[in-house]
Amino acid sequence: MNRKNPSACFGLFALVLLFIANGRFAFAQVSGAIKGTIEDVSGSLVPGATVTATNMETGSARIVHSDDVGAYLVLSLPVGRYSIRADKAGFRPAIETNLDLVVGQQVVVNLKLEVGATSHVITVTAQAPVVNTTTDSTSGVVGEQEVKNLPLNGRSFDDLIALNAGAINYTAYSTANQSGGGAGNMFDVVGRRYEENLFLMNGVEYTGTSNRSAQPGGVSGQMLGIDAVREFNVLTDSYSAQFGKRPGAQVIVVTQSGNNVIHGTAFEFLRNSKLDARNYFDAPPADIGHRLPEFQRNQFGGALGGPIRKDRAFAFLNYEGFRQRLGLADVGAILVLPTRACQPFV
Repeated sequence: MNRKNPSACFGLFALVLLFIANGRFAFAQVSGAIKGTIEDVSGSLVPGATVTATNMETGSARIVHSDDVGAYLVLSLPVGRYSIRADKAGFRPAIETNLDLVVGQQVVVNLKLEVGATSHVITVTAQAPVVNTTTDSTSGVVGEQEVKNLPLNGRSFDDLIALNAGAINYTAYSTANQSGGGAGNMFDVVGRRYEENLFLMNGVEYTGTSNRSAQPGGVSGQMLGIDAVREFNVLTDSYSAQFGKRPGAQVIVVTQSGNNVIHGTAFEFLRNSKLDARNYFDAPPADIGHRLPEFQRNQFGGALGGPIRKDRAFAFLNYEGFRQRLGLADVGAILVLPTRACQPFV
């Protein structure tokens, strides 16, 4: 134990507790919901049925009961794949599986119970609906498959915001982002300025390094950590009262977590100037020994997640490194004034 700096030991202990915490803690503020009705085969509503929503990735379960009109609602569910089971004495249990719940979504699942022995179970495998009626039409979910698999120059996941209609990345055309300090990308969403967008990371506001740099970023100007991001949703226009503070887009980011399956990745990406052509403003080859300005970028890291205790506690670790050597050509002007040697007096 470091006796000279006990606060450092306490901080390390708190960090360890954060890593080994149940993955459900991280999603406390970013969630979805499942609702529906319980009926029998004749169409009559079934009150008092026990409804169990089980996360198929972590094994965690939530139990509610249908009300007097047979309706149920399960709130604050972490995103992921779910199964829904309805039980009632005198009826066969009904189960619907493989429900993909995304951030900000309310999935509607109506179950039918048949009269019979409880030893018989009716299982239905969910399929994607032709028309999405549970997520706001002005939202744009970018799922895990897109985040993990689409190629991104610089591995900045917020570049995928431009996949949504009305969203434009205009970082390269703006001079407001040249102040440094870790400023990130800039997005014009449905005509709003970039300062009017709000980023939420697991329900917590995610800002830049200064009031001027409102967009989150890093020293590289990118938002690294693709492997640590599960999905994000871009809400615009008529979002509900739980969002606000700024009138622009509400970008809700959900991070990855551990589950009952051990999973991980390792990577390294390299870019350099070996195959680059000479820029117009670069010095002529004869002046620099036929060498271009130096450019070498290394991005490397890995992620690992899995169970600490099955169906109980999970851990997920992610690291991403960024190393870059970059030489930039610059054009300058030098004013040379003619001079005349002074003659000494005789």
